[in-house]
Amino acid sequence: MKKSCIFHTDRFREVQQRTKDFLNSDPDFLSASTARSTRAFGDAVATILGEHFQEIIGEDCAEYSATFARRSMADIAFKDKDDLYYVVDVKTHREDTKFNMPNLTSVERLARFYEEDSNYFALLLVKYKLEGTHATISDVLFAPIEFLDWDCLTVGALGWGQIQIANSNRVCLRPQHSRKKWMLELCDIMSEFYPREIAKIQTRIKYFERLRDYWEHKQE
Repeated sequence: MKKSCIFHTDRFREVQQRTKDFLNSDPDFLSASTARSTRAFGDAVATILGEHFQEIIGEDCAEYSATFARRSMADIAFKDKDDLYYVVDVKTHREDTKFNMPNLTSVERLARFYEEDSNYFALLLVKYKLEGTHATISDVLFAPIEFLDWDCLTVGALGWGQIQIANSNRVCLRPQHSRKKWMLELCDIMSEFYPREIAKIQTRIKYFERLRDYWEHKQE
């Protein structure tokens, strides 16, 4: 498996700093209505980065796209000079919120995407503070999902299962962590997750069996 020239060197740190500097160079891109909504803020950041992230990546970017369907894995995608393909999910986190649990991607989608060693699914997490419509970017994290420690991730019961950040106030990284080891950890987690979901479903089935019996014997 060819190593990424971005994530397996210090280039990703440069991208983090460039992203932070770029967003802080124009902190008043928000309207009053956008500033009131964390979702609208996230959309605004994803849009402005989509327009400029190619410049931020610089010479490592060989092909670039920022136009995707709403439910796509990507907000941004590019190929590097080694023909490795990066899908980037842009997330934002307001620092003064106590709890934020963003979805990253479906376990099934990720498993299929990572069948190709040349693919990278990356998180670009922008942390910010807000005063009125003035946003200050406090930190930027740019890393492939396999660098995220499972201690800060969880799986939600949606479809095959949805990988989520358990709390955006606490994101733990394991730089240079092996993709193989991370995917094996994912398999172990899902082998525990599905039986728990089966037990929940069985409980719900029994509930509705009792409910049906109640209504069958109920007078009109």
